[in-house]
Amino acid sequence: MSATSAGASVSVVLVHGGFVDGSGWQGVYSILRQHGYRVSIVQNPTLSLDDDVAVTKRVIAAQPGPVILVGHSYGGAVITQAGNDPKVAGLVYIAAFAPDKGESVATLIANPPPGAPVPPILPPQDGFLLLDREKFAPSFAADVLKDQAEFMANSQVPWGVQALEGQVSEPAWKSKPSWYLVATDDRMIPPPAQQAMSKRAGATVVESKGSHSVYVSQPAAVAALIETAARDFRAASVGAR
Repeated sequence: MSATSAGASVSVVLVHGGFVDGSGWQGVYSILRQHGYRVSIVQNPTLSLDDDVAVTKRVIAAQPGPVILVGHSYGGAVITQAGNDPKVAGLVYIAAFAPDKGESVATLIANPPPGAPVPPILPPQDGFLLLDREKFAPSFAADVLKDQAEFMANSQVPWGVQALEGQVSEPAWKSKPSWYLVATDDRMIPPPAQQAMSKRAGATVVESKGSHSVYVSQPAAVAALIETAARDFRAASVGAR
């Protein structure tokens, strides 16, 4: 089966995380489009988890068929909740949070292990968070080209504390298949935390040498895992007939 025919059977919806917007998915988007996939990118306001789930579900509703839902970082919390939508066939986590019932990003980062890198999150201002611009590149985008990492630092989207604290009420990974890409050089979400969350979710796991911005720096590796998820979904659908 060709990549184009495989892509025609499923849509891909990409969900960004905190401090950034959907433009970082451009490399992944381009590869998937070249391979025949319908791809939509959610532009979450990151004001609250409930708002972001609602925005994501509107994009899901606009797709003509089954959806592979992909989340990076905080976007993992969004897809964990939004993934309960009946059109969602599977979840793909890219260096992402995968909360359990009652958990939030805030609870997952509350007690970092000794020696773990500490993200340079500045004190909240008017209910919003930003990363220290001078420390953004080494923490968030260490393997991204210098000019691009600098642009990302200076174009940050303020991340609402309400989004950080939003609790998942029903984790979709408990009822739907999932895949997880662990970024082995991540200095925002420690790789051991990624491994623990992916194991708890029962996800199919791959590892990629990359920073927290692995979706920007390694789009081919990220797209490959998304295509694996789409192929697995199609194979399961054919087998169920």
